[in-house]
Amino acid sequence: MSDNHLTLYKLIILFMLDRVDFPLTTSQLSQFILDKGYTNYFSFQQALNELEDAGFIRSELIRNTTQFHLTPEGKEALDLFDYKISQAIKDDVYAYFQAEKINLRNEVEIYATYYPAKRDEYTVQCTILERKETLLDIKINVPSLDQATMICDSWQEKSNDIYDYLVRQLWN
Repeated sequence: MSDNHLTLYKLIILFMLDRVDFPLTTSQLSQFILDKGYTNYFSFQQALNELEDAGFIRSELIRNTTQFHLTPEGKEALDLFDYKISQAIKDDVYAYFQAEKINLRNEVEIYATYYPAKRDEYTVQCTILERKETLLDIKINVPSLDQATMICDSWQEKSNDIYDYLVRQLWN
């Protein structure tokens, strides 16, 4: 693989992160790049790792999911080399976001995680964000790892109903 190809993959990642106002996960980035056939998984991972090592992106681990954010240095690098991304690739990115933006946003703005609390207990934290602002943040102590996992797994699907229920109850 030539350095020019690797540079292009890095620029595509930076371009994608620059075009949304929320972080993207490894799987969201790879889904686009691999499905379009721009590169293989190993070259994609190399580009991602080199971007993070250079400080152009930063990662955040949330319940076994890595989310990536564009740093100011990454934005500056993209601004300098944006011209190296063809309009066809940019159009592919725009089409992907147009088709998937709601799903992409929900994956990173509605999340749940758990961590050990007291002996044999876990705290589950369920969060809904909107444009980086917290709409709802709930912490629940549960007596088992199984319960913590079950709550985290169902939060994505049920969070809107729970949010609506809480708001209606509190406004009555």
